[in-house]
Amino acid sequence: MPSNATPAVVNHNRPPESIAPQPSYEVVFGEYFPYSQHPPELPATVRDGVDGRRATVAIVGGGPTGLTLALDLANHGIASVVIEADATVCSGSRAGAFTRRTLEIMDQLGVADQIVASGLGWNRGWTYFRDALVAESRIPDSPDPRFPATLSQLQNLIEEHLVTRSAAFAPLIDIRWHSKVVGFEAGPDGARLRIEHPHGSYDMQADWVVACDGGRSTIRQSMDLTMEGQRHAGRYAIIDVRIDTSDFPVGRRWWFDPPSNPGGTLIMFKKPGGMLRFDYQLRDDEPTEEAMQPERVLAKVQAHLAMLGVDKPWEPVWLSLYRASALTLPSYRHGRVLFAGDAAHLVPIFGVRGMNSAVEDAHNLAWKLAWRIRGLAGDALLDSYSVERVAAARENLRYASKGAEFMSPPSAPHRLMRDAVLSLSAQHPALTSLMSPRQHSANDYAGSPLNQATADEAGFASGPKPGMALPDGPLQRLAGGEAVAGHLTQLLGPWFNLLHFAADHGPSAALAASIQALGADVPIRLRTVAAAGTPAADGIDAIDSTGHLHALYGAGAGACYLVRPDGHLLARWGRVPSQTELRSALAQALGRPAGAA
Repeated sequence: MPSNATPAVVNHNRPPESIAPQPSYEVVFGEYFPYSQHPPELPATVRDGVDGRRATVAIVGGGPTGLTLALDLANHGIASVVIEADATVCSGSRAGAFTRRTLEIMDQLGVADQIVASGLGWNRGWTYFRDALVAESRIPDSPDPRFPATLSQLQNLIEEHLVTRSAAFAPLIDIRWHSKVVGFEAGPDGARLRIEHPHGSYDMQADWVVACDGGRSTIRQSMDLTMEGQRHAGRYAIIDVRIDTSDFPVGRRWWFDPPSNPGGTLIMFKKPGGMLRFDYQLRDDEPTEEAMQPERVLAKVQAHLAMLGVDKPWEPVWLSLYRASALTLPSYRHGRVLFAGDAAHLVPIFGVRGMNSAVEDAHNLAWKLAWRIRGLAGDALLDSYSVERVAAARENLRYASKGAEFMSPPSAPHRLMRDAVLSLSAQHPALTSLMSPRQHSANDYAGSPLNQATADEAGFASGPKPGMALPDGPLQRLAGGEAVAGHLTQLLGPWFNLLHFAADHGPSAALAASIQALGADVPIRLRTVAAAGTPAADGIDAIDSTGHLHALYGAGAGACYLVRPDGHLLARWGRVPSQTELRSALAQALGRPAGAA
């Protein structure tokens, strides 16, 4: 049974992932770990209500989107000021499942190892109709993956790691806690922000503003911008409980119409730190204020554990309310103001695309904004952020909306069809394809204006196409003449990478000279992967000892993949491209005159 801990009701500026504006029903029973509390400190540059330092980039919101963006910008040498209303990271676990793509991005920020160390990797799911198991699913995986297909982790712990990592980039990253934006004015050359602070309010100027301030975005509201999409039926209580989880499998379990929640749905999965998370649907005829009373929620949890035959002591940690919304702004760029994460879109949690899509937003935006600020690219590159990520949001909304409608049918015919699928799935496994879809792969920017189909494109029978994130795979990295086990994505960095699949030798002198010449104007690196059995030599970065990568990429001897700083493919050749071809591809991507790259 739960403990008699006295809950503390809080109302954070930052709502749970994917919640549309509504009253807060968040209840905090205890802490997940010792949070770092940040005292209110007025910036030394503030005098007489004015910040004398103009920020290059002001990031409004210090949640996972804003912190990821700040670190990513710092990787490109760009300074930012993060404006956060709270005194610490978020109080609840909130987002709980993180994709391999998110972990690859976190690795570039220097925090993946810490995140994975305490997380729980999983790729399995179980679906129940009432109390009967009707389907088991597995997420397709790759050989020898570097990161798990999905990681169960705590959003607040990830935020804590991002905050700690940000300290290593001071003064490039300036996080201002206890700071709330209460006024905002955008202009052609930047924006003015009015900041409310315990030690005195002040005005600050910024060249660029990125709104990462969640579903109730102050910036979005001040600019009178409206999201498009729909709000789905169904309300869910989300609660984390601390319990001995040694007997629970790692993965997600879905119940439809279970005895513990008749007529509704319930999701349960194991979380780090000896916890279980429950997402259970509230009855349509039950007022939210009554349904969210802690004693009612705790009774539901106890009923479900009893249904499973679990007789262990447990205690609540955090409780919140969730309503599914599938909404997006039609554009994420408005002059010098950009939007990312929940400030830009609200994605139902049933597609594992909430915080994951926010992290991909930040990673897509960071290099484009940085290169625009540094004069390496024109406005067209920055415009492509909105084109790519709005398309990604719409794709995410399609997947997640199908999941939301399966979890909470919007009408009686929908429910009848869903229940028929569930009841027949055990005897007819093919029907499981109609169940709640889940998307764990990175978004494919197939329609991006940056993509370039070379004359060689038709010659590839397999491998990633322009716009796709590079698939990872094992290899032997060469460091100081020694071979060390590693993975392909470890060769990439925050610049353009030309991935060269050599046969049994290093790169040609002509290719090395081309990259050197281009590098004088555009950040670009050559990364050579040789075939199995190739001896270590100058210019070879790794050996594909299993041959898996050459096959995965459809790469014959000499094939080259030009990779963007965010790890998505720009163009590919089945041979070594000329310097002119490379220069033209880069110029087109960066919005420069032909031959200017």
